[in-house]
Amino acid sequence: MKNKIIISVVLVGLVVAGRLMPHVWNATPLIAVCLLAGYVLPRKWAIGVPLVAMFISDLSLGFYHMPVMLTVYGSLAIMTLFGSWIKEIKPHRVLAASLASSTFFFITTNFAVWASGAWYPKTAAGLMLAYEMGIPFFRNMALGDVIFTGAMFGAWLLVSDFIYKPIKKGHLGREYV
Repeated sequence: MKNKIIISVVLVGLVVAGRLMPHVWNATPLIAVCLLAGYVLPRKWAIGVPLVAMFISDLSLGFYHMPVMLTVYGSLAIMTLFGSWIKEIKPHRVLAASLASSTFFFITTNFAVWASGAWYPKTAAGLMLAYEMGIPFFRNMALGDVIFTGAMFGAWLLVSDFIYKPIKKGHLGREYV
């Protein structure tokens, strides 16, 4: 229980700090935290981490159009499940989960922006324009997600190996949290 709390607080802190500090558009540790939380924490805790972090940082940054905001929060919860599907930390699995999460977030949130009708016409051309306008954000997000996810999973391997040194190598993960 103690480890779950410590890990959750650290991950929430990383997201809040990453969102509040100046950064390149959409290049934050948010998706990396979703994936790592999904990998190391029990499902309810894992889903709660990015949602709590977003809410705390949104208190400072401001809330926005409710349908879009709900889509963002829902997408984060789903992407946390992507982390639980990483059975073993291997570079290709972590990279795939990171890119899949970035793509999923791009598709769902830009669709929500278009569907809300607040910024783009509700036509096929309006939908394509919404996706086109999101490309610069997607590029930054995907690159940031790959870097942050690699760094966080690498750090988890180092920290968990140190903490769980007496435990047989190769068996690190959520069952020890």
